[in-house]
Amino acid sequence: MSSNQQNERGKIPSLPDEKIDMLAATSVLQQQASEIRQQRVNWQSYQQSQMISNEDYTFIVALDTATDGKAREELLKSQRGQCAKTFLSLLGHVSKDTTIQYILVMLDDLLQEDRSRVEIFREHSARKRESLWSPFLNMLNRPDGFIVNMTSRIVAKLACWSVEPMERSDLQFYLTWLKDELQKQTDNVSELIESADNINLAPSSDDHISHDAVGYEITLGNDYIQSVARCLQMLLRHDEYRKAFIAVDGVTTLLSVLSSRQNFQIQYQLIFCLWVLTFNPEMAGRMNRYNVIPILADILSDSVKEKVTRIILAVYRNLIEKPEDNAISKENCVAMVHCKVLKQLSILEQRKFDDEDIQSDIEFLNEKLHNSVQDLSSFDEYATELKSGRLEWSPVHKSAKFWRENAGRLNEKNYELLHILIKILETSRDPLKLSVASFDIGEYVRHYPRGKNIIEQLGAKQLVMQLLGHEDYNVRYEALLAVQKLMVHNWEYLGKQLEKEQGQSGGVKA
Repeated sequence: MSSNQQNERGKIPSLPDEKIDMLAATSVLQQQASEIRQQRVNWQSYQQSQMISNEDYTFIVALDTATDGKAREELLKSQRGQCAKTFLSLLGHVSKDTTIQYILVMLDDLLQEDRSRVEIFREHSARKRESLWSPFLNMLNRPDGFIVNMTSRIVAKLACWSVEPMERSDLQFYLTWLKDELQKQTDNVSELIESADNINLAPSSDDHISHDAVGYEITLGNDYIQSVARCLQMLLRHDEYRKAFIAVDGVTTLLSVLSSRQNFQIQYQLIFCLWVLTFNPEMAGRMNRYNVIPILADILSDSVKEKVTRIILAVYRNLIEKPEDNAISKENCVAMVHCKVLKQLSILEQRKFDDEDIQSDIEFLNEKLHNSVQDLSSFDEYATELKSGRLEWSPVHKSAKFWRENAGRLNEKNYELLHILIKILETSRDPLKLSVASFDIGEYVRHYPRGKNIIEQLGAKQLVMQLLGHEDYNVRYEALLAVQKLMVHNWEYLGKQLEKEQGQSGGVKA
């Protein structure tokens, strides 16, 4: 945040005002809204055809022709009840898309001008004993992209600015809709990349794909992705909405989109959503279960935009400061070290930033991460690497001393680490990960007396045996060694044989 905004660490800052928000000015939704404002609706034709009542006609014409905020305020003072009645009636009875678009822009502008006006609609629904949300949520099923996304924007304002929160079932429906709209971005981008790979063509300027120093940045997918993300930015500032978003597995979707190639604006908005989620201590403590730290580390290493760098550092700081369990904070520090965040901090220290908060975050993270390195045990290092899903031939894997002392610890927390190894064997296509995971399974069996039985019970033996036919030589080799360890009981004899074989071959591990 710039120096004139609230400090990111103590309190969630306000989102920029729409009138000066460059995102709002350049998003597809706002560009279209600007064009729609220049149009005019023939309200009289609707009245003459009896599609709207005289009361609705009188009010909407008066509002549409009001020249300034003062005139609108006077109108709403005298006809407060009629306002909600007219808008809901028009949205329910008018079918023409262009007119619905105009009505929604009018309503959005009305709320943006004065947040307290959301209470006009809440009071009306309470008076009529009708749902405030149903008329708007039903419109999310319409085929017109502008209509559904402007409606979503209005729903977000009603949910965030009203004195009463959104009801649980309606909230779940709305958050699921937002999540599905985000998912479209990932699905469409994946299809685009696959198509480009298949036809071996570089994206052209006509594909709406921008290119900068970082590489290709995709803006295809959901044209209204910035508007969807902005609705989430608003909602997730409220703790009850954060919990509901976690409940619909929204974090997984955020990270799925961030893992695909996105432009820096979408990256910033979605990481902002992660950031506000981490203000809840419980959520901050659970966040790295979703592999947040590695994904953000990849973005940080590529980022050339200060706003993206700033928000990632702010997330990392919260992941250390906010959890109530110090062990989780330490785990997160270790995960950052493993993802080479210290290296990125060293690079960032050499850059000059306009935002003084970035420097403060760099200093904080440097101190915490260096302290965690000093306290790091070999088992902590191994567990962190495994949980990150980024297996490589780091020193702990090859250390016989490590396995003698720690093989039994893979049984902790109901075999948590073994389950992760098995998941890698089941799902990974990376030969390096498969090689290391196979080796680790073999070393566990070799050094833990009941390891063979446990591995068979968990189904890992079959997975390792399947890798004997893998296309990669190193995977086949490590799988073969693991199978031998599962079958042979005389470890001393096997150890001497392996040393002999490896000495003759000169080693094959890459």
